[in-house]
Amino acid sequence: MEFSSALVQRAKEGDDAAVDAVLRGLEPIMRGYFTRRIGHRTEIDDLVQNSLIRVHRSISDLNNVSRLQAFAMKGALYELQDFYRGRYSARELLHEILEPFGPVTEPDRPEDRLDLDRALSSLTPLARRIIELRQLGFKYTEIAAEVDSSEAAVKMQVKRAFEKLRNLLGVLLLLLSQAW
Repeated sequence: MEFSSALVQRAKEGDDAAVDAVLRGLEPIMRGYFTRRIGHRTEIDDLVQNSLIRVHRSISDLNNVSRLQAFAMKGALYELQDFYRGRYSARELLHEILEPFGPVTEPDRPEDRLDLDRALSSLTPLARRIIELRQLGFKYTEIAAEVDSSEAAVKMQVKRAFEKLRNLLGVLLLLLSQAW
């Protein structure tokens, strides 16, 4: 798709309709990019959405409006690199872990439901906020500024939060496997 310089300039200046048009135009391009690289996987929607969020958040930094697509694809490349480095949401990770046991469906009894939300609620509000920002694609330095902390402290919060979730979900999976 070809983006007019006038449209991109309006988007860069904050025109909501122009931003919407640009993001809608980029969506199929990014979807094709991710599909060619990782195939038809459930993570494609998340990768596309996170890439579009990156574009939306940083379009005002675009120096040359004629380079919009290259600018957007650089963000998509960063998302793909994060994907290959293992950045998954806990819910997607849980589905991958449970996949060998059969399709993941809602259990008949509510008390048998593996409640990821409850596991996430075990985190401190700060840790949950940091994980949310990280999942949205924010860099550690950006998160540190947002939560008024150091970059090292934010990285440690992420590490501890994932360790806690891994331990909680590991115990839940162990209990589930014994029930089967």
